[in-house]
Amino acid sequence: MTVYSLGELAKVVGGEVLGDSDVKIEGVAGIREASEGEITFLANPKYESFLASTKASALIAGSNGNFNGAVIRVENPYLAFLKVVTLFTMGHLEKYPRGIHPTAVIADSAEIGAEASIGAYVVIGENVRIADRATILPLACINEDVVIGEDCLIYPHVTIREKSEIGSRVIIHSGVVIGSDGFGYAKDGCLHQKIPQIGIVQIEDDVEIGANTTIDRATTGVTLIRRGSKIDNLVQIAHNVIVGEDSVLAAQVGVSGSTELGRNVVLAGQAGLVGHIKIGEGAMVGAQGGVTKSIPPATNVSGYPAREHSVARKIYAASTRLPGLLKDFRDLQKRVETLEKGSGSGSTAEND
Repeated sequence: MTVYSLGELAKVVGGEVLGDSDVKIEGVAGIREASEGEITFLANPKYESFLASTKASALIAGSNGNFNGAVIRVENPYLAFLKVVTLFTMGHLEKYPRGIHPTAVIADSAEIGAEASIGAYVVIGENVRIADRATILPLACINEDVVIGEDCLIYPHVTIREKSEIGSRVIIHSGVVIGSDGFGYAKDGCLHQKIPQIGIVQIEDDVEIGANTTIDRATTGVTLIRRGSKIDNLVQIAHNVIVGEDSVLAAQVGVSGSTELGRNVVLAGQAGLVGHIKIGEGAMVGAQGGVTKSIPPATNVSGYPAREHSVARKIYAASTRLPGLLKDFRDLQKRVETLEKGSGSGSTAEND
């Protein structure tokens, strides 16, 4: 078991210890489930009420708040906690044995780097190149001409189709399919003729792809996921899409063909984008946002069709009043009809 003093952890995160720097820490946990010997963190004021009940031995926070134990004070508690978690888990790849499992099926022309780990029943096709220290876990399928960079972690049941290129330090979770055919058909009368998808997928360094996500190969050219992007579970990325550096795509996002995302774009859960548009650098699409046209940089949009967030909020707020407004309208309509009937009978009496 790895044990650190609080003072040692403070040096790792660049923080200041408030209290006993000799407190021994042997693990990390969330504020509600932490126990003695573990360190937790407080980054969101919503969880401050748990400070009084947590059993953690130490806390990472912006201040000591109402916590009775020792604290590492930092400017960014969440980032500091990430560093501590990484410190305690940095040896996670070591649990996978280096070498090739005897049940793996590997083409003679494939190249496997030093200290790579190839698990049980992995299938590796012709001319595949797997770099040093890559880990490919059981039942993954790597088709011909695929390139996988250093220190990648490929979880079970991942399929990487032919000619896909994976950078270094990429994490791909179970059920992901990379490089399947893009959804391309040409109309021929009543028939849909399949368009051969002859492009590839490129995943740059430090990307993480969540479980059961699919990234289609380009019709021609490349579907590109740039460096540092993080993609959640159950995301669909269509042919020829470009995802900019350090972008974040939450669960159930769908990006249609040939759409381009700039750097640091955020797509919240279930956002849907039509094809052939551009999302500017730093833009954000709210949950279930339906984007039908290009978005300028640093713009926040939400709703369907997606509008600037402040406008979408006003529209939503107004829509909640519609039932009452409809009732008022019907009441007014009845009053007008009553007045018109009364006015009509009065005119008849005068004429008589």
